[in-house]
Amino acid sequence: MAAPRRYARLADGGRAFYALVEGDRVRELPGVPFSGSDRPGDSRPLAGLTWLPPCTPRTIVCVGRNYRAHAAELGNEVPRQPLLFLKPPSALLPHRGVIRLPAVSQRVDYEGEIAVVIGRTARRVPESRALEHVFGYTCLNDVTARDLQRQDIQFTRAKGFDTFCPVGPAITAGLDHETLAILTLVNGALRQSAGALEMLFGIPALISYVTGVMTLSPGDLIATGTPAGVGPLAAGDEVTVSIEGVGDLVNRVEADANAAPQ
Repeated sequence: MAAPRRYARLADGGRAFYALVEGDRVRELPGVPFSGSDRPGDSRPLAGLTWLPPCTPRTIVCVGRNYRAHAAELGNEVPRQPLLFLKPPSALLPHRGVIRLPAVSQRVDYEGEIAVVIGRTARRVPESRALEHVFGYTCLNDVTARDLQRQDIQFTRAKGFDTFCPVGPAITAGLDHETLAILTLVNGALRQSAGALEMLFGIPALISYVTGVMTLSPGDLIATGTPAGVGPLAAGDEVTVSIEGVGDLVNRVEADANAAPQ
């Protein structure tokens, strides 16, 4: 397996670009990394650049109740097959972006997750070839208005508010999916910790299942589910979702003062 490589999408003023991240320096790419145009330019400092979501997915597929202990903590049965729902791309938020708590909800939870970044068009992919369609992995926070989820039954409103899909900080290619582990901290206190091998449906199985339903394109995301330990966020909190080899996705939480109750 090739050495892991970290990719980010960054902004310099009003200009967005992809870059290869090398410690505290970056090398700009001429195009998107999924296209194979991986000929990075000269090295420059990362400092002074702005983080953007590390990809621009058309589709964000999420998996519910993919850890047994998480299903139990919310009083749900373990699903017999992957439970899928979607988050809108309008919910994307970068590393260091601010999660806004909507006035209509009285409880908004963090849900740290391992996210798969698709690297090539994937349709009806057999499980045995699923990893061929993976570009890399990133951190994702499936922020959820828990009270609205219970009220609506459907997940769309509870999962779909603007800022409810922090992703990043980077995408790392070349990691072994079986060794991935997710950590979530709130104000520095550990709240979630689990490895990919604890999933009810592993990453290759999820890719095969999802692409049996819909075609995925380069840059699309599969959020693989959250482990036990979810809990509420409050204005002033700082939530961190971490995967070794990818980095720390850090976001502050604030009330959405401009949001009118719905």
